[in-house]
Amino acid sequence: MESVTAALAGVIDPEIRRPITELKMVRSVEVRPGPAPEGPVTVVVGIDLTTSGCPMKDTITKDVTATVGALEGVASVEVELGAMSAEQREELRTMLRGGSAEPVIPFAQPESLTRVYAIASGKGGVGKSSVTANLAVAMAADGLKVGVVDADVYGFSIPRMLGVTQSPTKVDDMILPPVAHGVKVISIGMFVPAGQAVVWRGPMLHRALQQFLADVFWGDLDVLLLDLPPGTGDIAISVAQLLPSSEILVVTTPQVAAAEVAERAGSIALQTRQQLVGVVENMSWLEQPDGTRLEVFGNGGGAQVASSLGKATGTDVPVLGQVPLDVTLREAGDGGTPVVLTAPDSPAAAVLTEVARGLARRSRGLAGRSLGLSPVTR
Repeated sequence: MESVTAALAGVIDPEIRRPITELKMVRSVEVRPGPAPEGPVTVVVGIDLTTSGCPMKDTITKDVTATVGALEGVASVEVELGAMSAEQREELRTMLRGGSAEPVIPFAQPESLTRVYAIASGKGGVGKSSVTANLAVAMAADGLKVGVVDADVYGFSIPRMLGVTQSPTKVDDMILPPVAHGVKVISIGMFVPAGQAVVWRGPMLHRALQQFLADVFWGDLDVLLLDLPPGTGDIAISVAQLLPSSEILVVTTPQVAAAEVAERAGSIALQTRQQLVGVVENMSWLEQPDGTRLEVFGNGGGAQVASSLGKATGTDVPVLGQVPLDVTLREAGDGGTPVVLTAPDSPAAAVLTEVARGLARRSRGLAGRSLGLSPVTR
């Protein structure tokens, strides 16, 4: 019995990413002897799922069966599924929220160590979502715990680019986000029928973002990325209000017209007092068969944005990377597996991976954090 319990501690809930024993999902363990007194036994494991319709029940059943079935002397494993009671779910929510029964935005707390990057652009079509998806997956591939909020409510595309097809699981007022390629993901696209437009004004947009940040169980993330809508509208302002320690990364193309618009997206930092982490220039050039570069959209846009924003803010705003036009980047996004995984040696993947590692190495600032100091009296 003890060996079975110890083995079950190695079964991880695929949504919450914690052992099922820690989540108190193991209801019972019964060892039934076989025909021979000292022969192989059958183990019956009772599992209480967070909800009766848990989309991960097959995965949990398979993992429990494989883990317990690998123990010496176990001939077969039976998994009996049930569902948590209201009291169990309340206890689970309180535990996941760190002892608080009410939802809070964990990334806005002074003690939070999560690095929060808001990926912004001045206009649509510059590849902001592609950059976001690839940065997230590259960081997760390097072992970081990563989450993505698809805050582009009107033009959401992150679920497609990360290959997310399942809906989030609701545990009363808590939402468990789907996980794709090691990244936790939430998007309004998971809650509306295919093809239906989202027609919301400012207050509803703010509330939706607030719920994505507070009602979703993110766990202990190293990095949270927000894919913002183009421009400087309601969502950008709400991000600054809800996540004052978030940093802005601007995505642009080399085209001068796009760069001028991108500067406006970055200049919001002047009003919100957010830090600008840098600029990523996408679609920088097309590599020709003879090794030359065809600058389809011109050149210099990323450097122009970085220079202009640096002067406006009085800080160093670097160009973090120039991502070339790459057919594999588009194909991977359409297929739901980002290019940093499907073709890691491709030119676009190499740049995006390097940008991701640079962002991952940065430390979270001390602004708004408690230093744990107390005044000394003499």
